[in-house]
Formats: sequence, structure tokens, C-alpha cells
Amino acid sequence: MLYKNGLIFNGLDFVPGGFRVERGRFTQVFSGTMEEPGEDLQGAYVIPGLVDVHNHGNSGADFSDGKPEGLRAMGRYLAENGVTSFAPASMTLPYETLAAAFATAVAYRQEGAPGHARLMGIQMEGPFFSEKKKGAQNGAYLKDPDFEAFKKLYEGCEGLVRIVDVAPELPGAAEFTAKASELCTVSVAHTDATYEQAAAVFQNGARHLTHLFNAMPPIHHRKPGVIGAAAERECVTAELICDGLHVHPSVVRMAFKLFPGRICLVSDALRCCGMPDGEYELGGQPVFLKDGIARLADGTIAGSASNLYSCMRNAIDFGIPVAEAINAATITPARQLGRDNEIGSIEEGKLADFVVCDEALRRKAVYIGGVKL
Repeated sequence: MLYKNGLIFNGLDFVPGGFRVERGRFTQVFSGTMEEPGEDLQGAYVIPGLVDVHNHGNSGADFSDGKPEGLRAMGRYLAENGVTSFAPASMTLPYETLAAAFATAVAYRQEGAPGHARLMGIQMEGPFFSEKKKGAQNGAYLKDPDFEAFKKLYEGCEGLVRIVDVAPELPGAAEFTAKASELCTVSVAHTDATYEQAAAVFQNGARHLTHLFNAMPPIHHRKPGVIGAAAERECVTAELICDGLHVHPSVVRMAFKLFPGRICLVSDALRCCGMPDGEYELGGQPVFLKDGIARLADGTIAGSASNLYSCMRNAIDFGIPVAEAINAATITPARQLGRDNEIGSIEEGKLADFVVCDEALRRKAVYIGGVKL
């Protein structure tokens, strides 16, 4: 199938041109015009399908529920909202609960339901976290880093865990990181670590920072902490929740300067995403959604009720250059999952997942594997 007369995002800018799709992949990406018959994009803007590496749920479903129908509902909602690939995030829960949820991810990926977002990995968020910075994680299930337990879960889901989180100050965190980083991306998260403790984990192979600024100490000129240790290492990418609530717009702009080309936009969405105000559940704890903000009973912000597409557009509204915002929601997260050879950009040989938009990047149509939803 030929798609022509569009403005195609090439990672830097929008270029007049189009592409061919065969068997679900881009087979030719070209600039300029093409005279032969095909689908006329009529000057619309085309961006890669978005990739969310940190998404707990939506539509009343949570990945950690371990319910296949819930995961399918999540995948459908994401696809409809321009998020064509995702890595569902687990919570701090017993290992057997995590194993059950991971099994549903394996089945979902194998089934490959048409019209649903592709499941390209799992982010194992917990249980290796600090009590002090547990945030909305359930403290009853916190554990010290345990590579053997992690490896069992990793192997049980056929290596689908692509990101595993750890707090650097916990006993054995550096040793855990050295081993786990041989299998997947290790991320620093829910931590009260000092600069030195964080540096040791980054030195041992951690390459990711979960929801920058949230559930970690603020940066201080005499105590740079986790943020300082991450920012000065060009190999570390930082997640950012850009829902307008978790991080102030000024700090969003600061983050893109602290981590140039290394910001990974995420939603951190909960089951209440796409749902009306009311009471929901997260990791065995009640969550209350009111006026678009999800909080625990004690007022702690629990996560997001937004989707990644909205977060990307928020970033642009906050002053982030369009190309930087798009890359932070597409190729950068794909790279952190180790899937950038398949998704994240409009390039020959990659899966033909793309979003057709207007000039303001409002969605007009979503395609997965070249098939319109």
C-alpha cells in the first residue's frame, strides 16, 4: 500500500513525502511526490506510533490484576489514543502475583490482537524499593534486591521484562544491577539514595531513571543525589510524567535541558485513566480520582489519569520543541526497551505503526501494521 502527499516526521522535522507498507512494515520511505495510485494523505502530518514504557492501566483495568480481558481493554484504549506499543508496569506485590500478571503479558503478545497496542515488554516496578520513598507502592510487599527471584520471574515470562526498577541504597543493589543489566535495562526508582549510592548503581550498569523528580529526593546544590548522578551520565535516560500535575511546566523544560535527548515521556497511568471520578484500586490500596487527579487516602499522588499522547502534546504546550517531544514519546522509549529496531520511527523495515495528525498533532487516524483502526 502506498501512502503519499503527507508531511512525514523523520526524527528532526516534517518532510513532504510518503511511504509504502507491505506485510505490516515500512518497505520504502520517500520524500517528494509519487504519481502512482495510493492513499492521499492530503498534507496531513504523520508521526510514529507512540511507545509507553510505564503504564499500569486504564479503562478500569490494571496490568497487575493478571486478567487477560483487562490487558486487552488496556491495549485497545492505548491504540485508539495513538499509543501503538507499550510495556505494562507492575506494582510492588508478592512474587506469585507478579508471575501471574507476567503470564498474561506473554499470552497477549503471542496472540497479537488486531487493533490493539503491541506489548513490547514489561516494566517491573517493584518490589525492590525504599520504604521512605515508596509513594503509592504497597509497603507490605517491599523487598531487598533479589537477583534469583528476579531471574525466575524473568525466565518465567520468556525474557519479556525489559526494565526492572531498584532503589540504590538497598543492600545488594549494586550487585543486583551488575547481574540484571546483563538481561534488561535497570532503572533507579522509589529511592532516597545519596549521590554516591546512585553513582555506584549507574557504574554497575543502570541506564534508566523512573519518573524523574517523583519518589526521589529533590536536587540540592550540596546533595545532588540521584538526579545529579543521572544527569551527568550521558548513558542514562530519564522518564518524565508530563500530565501537568506530577511535574510543573517549568521543571519539564528544565528536565529536557538536564537530559538533552534523554527524556522518555511516560504516562504512569492507572486503571482510572479514561474513567469517571470515583474510587479505584492500586496495589491493594484505594485510589480516589477527582478532577483528573488520582490520590491515595493520605493525599499522596498515586499516578496519572492521562495517556501518553496527551502527555506528549502537553510537553509541546509547555514549550518543548515539537521534534524533541515526539522523539521522547517514540524512539527514546523504544530504545530503552531494546525494541528500536522494530518500532519508534518511520523507517524502512520497521513495523508500520503511525498516527496521522493535523498541524497541532491532534489525531486524525491511527494505523497499526499499516491497518487503520
